[in-house]
Amino acid sequence: MSATQLHVGLICSPEHTVFQQVTEELQRRGLRVTFFEPGVALSQDTLADLDLLVNKKPRFESVRALEDAERLGVATWNDPTVTRLFINRLSHLGALEAVGFTVPETHLDCPDGEYVAKRFFDVEDTPELNGEGDLYQPLLPFDGIDHKYYAVDDGDHIHTAVTLVESKLFGDRTYLRRGTVDPVVDEGIRRLIQRTGVRALGVDVVYVDDEPVAIDANVATSFRHADLETPLIDSIERSARGWPGADERQKRSTSDRQ
Repeated sequence: MSATQLHVGLICSPEHTVFQQVTEELQRRGLRVTFFEPGVALSQDTLADLDLLVNKKPRFESVRALEDAERLGVATWNDPTVTRLFINRLSHLGALEAVGFTVPETHLDCPDGEYVAKRFFDVEDTPELNGEGDLYQPLLPFDGIDHKYYAVDDGDHIHTAVTLVESKLFGDRTYLRRGTVDPVVDEGIRRLIQRTGVRALGVDVVYVDDEPVAIDANVATSFRHADLETPLIDSIERSARGWPGADERQKRSTSDRQ
């Protein structure tokens, strides 16, 4: 660890509005923050100068940087193993299903009727309606609105928020409004955070016959419009200064909703 000022590396565009605010407050709290361009490899010398590496973008270069940081003994806000797991769509759908979420049927061949095409890896990939992909899911009969859940573990509590956006399957992903957290979805997210140990998680949910279906998950998400800046700041700072032990984390009540 640095002898003086703690140094946080952040793989993220410096123009990102949420992480601009996060960075400004971390700096006010006495931490040094350096932005790194997503998709660019980081050298071992660069990583060794850090006390904590935070990743905002799901990129293969980011996964390698997290893995290299861990080998160098540098703390990581995003667990490298879980990050690699969640970049693979089949893996993160399996993880969602394992904690009780309903997930879409997924096929290697085009199903009958309308469908959604996706790549195996959720890296710079936009799902496409009736397009070409590696994976195919029948188009679900939903209302065209994605419920984007964001959750952050600050070391004491898991904070959850949801925003409603127009599905990008039918055009631009336009923000509509903040939503009300569904306790069923919230409980599934908490189970997944507790079982994987991730600091933060994004889960996209749609509703079919009033029942939630989890369609995607991401451990390097944007937090736009979620108003979770304070938990993000606390979580990153606490990770840089030292995180509570596993025993303490396991004792936290899953009913403690913020």
